[in-house]
Amino acid sequence: MSLGARLTELRLRKGASLQDVADAVEVSKTHIWALEKGGTKNPSLDLLKKLAEHFNVTVEYLAGTGDAESLVEVEAQQFFRDFKSLSDAERSLLLQTLEVFKKKNARGDAET
Repeated sequence: MSLGARLTELRLRKGASLQDVADAVEVSKTHIWALEKGGTKNPSLDLLKKLAEHFNVTVEYLAGTGDAESLVEVEAQQFFRDFKSLSDAERSLLLQTLEVFKKKNARGDAET
């Protein structure tokens, strides 16, 4: 997947406009559009860092050079990093919540 396709997917998942992204990373809307359409092939490292931070992904994901092949994998990696920074009580609560969802999904699968 190209940088442009990744940016478009991230922007749409976030429900953001081209202008929203441009404002967040301090470039023009036209520049973001050109990145998404492949018109700009070599964005600066500074811009890639700003975009990665804005979308909460790694620069490696945006550039297509990391191990993660999909956005779901990137989100899972970020979730794990965030999980490790929580307190013991917060991790416990999150794990309990996960168990509730797993049981709910198991019941839903059994009903279909």
